[in-house]
Amino acid sequence: MPVCFSCGAQLDVNGKPGRADTCPACDADVHCCSNCEFCDPGSYNECREPQAERVLEKGRSNFCDYFAFRPDPGNRVRTASASQARNNPLDALFKK
Repeated sequence: MPVCFSCGAQLDVNGKPGRADTCPACDADVHCCSNCEFCDPGSYNECREPQAERVLEKGRSNFCDYFAFRPDPGNRVRTASASQARNNPLDALFKK
């Protein structure tokens, strides 16, 4: 089952979502690059689909015809909080 890139909530979507669909938990756009299996920050235009048009705002709804949900929900982008970054085990090792 597809999950929201923003909050990780499961999305009850059959097939391809509409451009106006949003996550019921956090109200993030569902049909966006951040939820797509082709989204890859290391690729040209951050997309592995060579025919897709460039999209600047990856977390916003778009009209891309190549959209497909990410198969692996653990593949979503996560950022560490400041306290988690400060509690790095390597810091203890190097006495910071």
